[in-house]
Amino acid sequence: MWDLAINGVDFYHIANWFYIYSFLGWLWETCYVSVRKGKLINRGFINGPLCTIYGCGALAVYLILLPVSENLLLLFVGGIVVATALEYVTAVLMENIFHTSWWDYSDKKFNFQGRICLGCSLGWGLFTVGLFRVLHPVVSDFVELYSRRTGEIAVCVITVVYIVDFAFSAAAAFHIHERIPAWEQALDQMRVELLVQAREKMENLEESSGLSREKIKQQLGDKLGRLDDIALIKELEEKRSVMMTDISEELQKRKEAMAGKVSHNMQRFVKAYPNLNRGYKIHKKYGFGKRKKDAEIGRASCRERV
Repeated sequence: MWDLAINGVDFYHIANWFYIYSFLGWLWETCYVSVRKGKLINRGFINGPLCTIYGCGALAVYLILLPVSENLLLLFVGGIVVATALEYVTAVLMENIFHTSWWDYSDKKFNFQGRICLGCSLGWGLFTVGLFRVLHPVVSDFVELYSRRTGEIAVCVITVVYIVDFAFSAAAAFHIHERIPAWEQALDQMRVELLVQAREKMENLEESSGLSREKIKQQLGDKLGRLDDIALIKELEEKRSVMMTDISEELQKRKEAMAGKVSHNMQRFVKAYPNLNRGYKIHKKYGFGKRKKDAEIGRASCRERV
């Protein structure tokens, strides 16, 4: 088994590289999201420190593009194509299997169905070049540091642990969409309450500033408006934006509190993947292909309410 080869690379090295890249991918995702959120977030699908889409992606681009490894341009373009295709297929499969959305690029420019976007695709191209020129030589040398017997045992043990972990995580993912309708009903009620509170605050601010909503709209379209009025308008719009951000954060906190009443894996999914609820709603109403349009409508609707 260990000597089976793909494009000249035996299964032993493929398996070892797979788990190393899966760990490095988990480390990158977890650190990046944790820094942005200001708290530790496990971004892996399983509990353990592995993000296997990175392992699959790294191996796919390496094995497919190995024949053109000396051509930087082909590596860059090929990395974009291979990694983007893998990301898209993975998104479609996970959405249709679990009926939830695990990532969403709807708010990114030049995205396609919210599943892939130009910025990330270009990033995959750069990653591919870095993989061949910098990262893979280090990973390959690291695998040679321990004996083949040690590597074989490690792969077998990690695989068994991974399968068990994946089974529990998948079971939670299969059932999480059953919980979402009740969560959404409660969140919709909370959202209305928070929007009403925000609207009352904005009306009080507008009244104290002497600028009504109609006057704000008029001044925004009137370049001859007084400078002090324009400054006040900008300040009000900034406060409106802050209120919308606060509402989103409060809803996420309440969603996590509701998830705290279910299994550990469900709690982890809700914290790590905040788009699960929206993905479920859009999938049920439209199908995942229209997520961008729905997301834009939803954001515009919220702005109008406040």
